[in-house]
Amino acid sequence: MSAPMKKRAVAEKNHSVESNSESDSDDNSSAENREEYVGNEEIQVDFEGRNPVDSDFHGIKQLLKQLFLKAHVNLSELTDLIIAQNYVGSVVKQSDLEEEGSDDEDEDDSGVNDVFGITTVVNLTDKQNTESVQQLRALLAELSGEHATDQVNSLVRSLLGDDSRPVGLLLNERFVNIPAQIAVPLLESLSKEISRACQKKMPFDLSYLILICKLYKVEGGSQGRRNRNRNKKQQDTSEQEVVWLNPEEALFDEVADCKFEFCVKGESDTGLGGQWQEDDVAMTPYRRVLLFQADKLESAITRIKAFLGQ
Repeated sequence: MSAPMKKRAVAEKNHSVESNSESDSDDNSSAENREEYVGNEEIQVDFEGRNPVDSDFHGIKQLLKQLFLKAHVNLSELTDLIIAQNYVGSVVKQSDLEEEGSDDEDEDDSGVNDVFGITTVVNLTDKQNTESVQQLRALLAELSGEHATDQVNSLVRSLLGDDSRPVGLLLNERFVNIPAQIAVPLLESLSKEISRACQKKMPFDLSYLILICKLYKVEGGSQGRRNRNRNKKQQDTSEQEVVWLNPEEALFDEVADCKFEFCVKGESDTGLGGQWQEDDVAMTPYRRVLLFQADKLESAITRIKAFLGQ
């Protein structure tokens, strides 16, 4: 197992770090310590990336839920699979809680075991005998058949049916308020762990990687905002502004060999969180599926580092 890596990140205090479904971090706070925050106050938080362990099960599963929403995938089994291959991949933890914590159950309840992110890869070829991976493969084939071009759909089905070209699912999930800077050490660590696993003849010599990205679209972009109160016939909807929930994934989009996307509106997707104002422009949630050669991972990481100024 690799040594833990630490990364200081900035989080918005008024929105706390939260998942798509719930945030109950204040429930255990005493009344005298609770404050009402208005505006975007930034706080410094130390996060630590380390290999997943059994106690991370529920945190990892929650992160998978926000990616797959209502898809028919056995997320419990997929989570177990991720934990079992703990020599590849990292979870994100709040490092000061880890250092001060103990094995007391009370401390577990206070959030010591919270998982704020997961970065790993699952071999969809080697693990295709498991129910969850079978479901993932079927889901990808179904989605590409419905939403991809004939050329992209043909490539996806060809790769899924060719065991000589292993395909991996790259998972890059975290809570909304965790900044993109944390992605660099996590991805670099993942790349190194994949290389070490390959040297040990473990099944991570992948030909292609698939990344499912979360994004939102605003019809008409900035022009759509200016025209919000005009007649709909006057609006220019030829442009769509894309908001990436994980900004670094826009760099993976640049190196992708092919891609397709689909709308997930109405599937309980609340990824942006926070409070909506009356004048805010409604955004439509999408998933974009990227397919790229595995040896492009390093170049994508280099692009991300440049993009984030690291």
